[in-house]
Amino acid sequence: MTKAIELKNVSIKFNELSILHEINLSVDEKDFMAILGPNGGGKSTLLKTILGLLTPETGEVWVFGKKPKNARHLIGYLPQRVLFDHDFPITVFDAVLSGLYRGLFKGHTEDDRKAVVKALKAVEIFDLKDRQISKLSGGQMQRVFIARAIVREPKLLLMDEPMASIDPEMQKSFYELLARLKDKMAIVLVSHDVGAVSTHVDKIACLNRKLYYHGPVEGSAEGLEAIYKCPIDLISHGIPHRVLREH
Repeated sequence: MTKAIELKNVSIKFNELSILHEINLSVDEKDFMAILGPNGGGKSTLLKTILGLLTPETGEVWVFGKKPKNARHLIGYLPQRVLFDHDFPITVFDAVLSGLYRGLFKGHTEDDRKAVVKALKAVEIFDLKDRQISKLSGGQMQRVFIARAIVREPKLLLMDEPMASIDPEMQKSFYELLARLKDKMAIVLVSHDVGAVSTHVDKIACLNRKLYYHGPVEGSAEGLEAIYKCPIDLISHGIPHRVLREH
């Protein structure tokens, strides 16, 4: 079976500083994986490498058996900071429709509009389709951005710190949304929130320039300890895994 993502011995340097070192990582179709690690550990760089925005110095990157630049139509991407003027006079519907850009002077089709309706229903904000984006909460806006990322019906969704603009009370429903989306696509999200993520995702990758662990949540405590240099408490799908060695 073709892997959604496969990295083989991938290394990247910026000005002779190693950002990623010999990364070997695979993600299956319909996996729900979180990439965890400290700031500056290479998490966002890894996503950009999978997207083909960065070219590794060594190693190979494959997305559904294709080079990343040839697989972008299969990928939805939510960056850490979306360059979007929240005060621009545009509705939720049109903001999502902008994810179906067809090129200069090319209009949108009826099929495009049906795709927007489907995406809005998938993220449960269809009732907001006519609302100005300036009137949305942070959680609602993030759902708009996810709808825009999935409107092309990608097979892989990449998200960089998607919970950053959502208050803790909204995060549970947001993870429930992602759990439904994973039935249709592989999902990889970057986060530094170990406790919250571990209760929702199926797999974890522990990254701090090197990959210390990737696999099921239940086996990730040692990898997380290695990158954070301290004991880690994990709750995996309701089952506590407590690591209490000396700090």
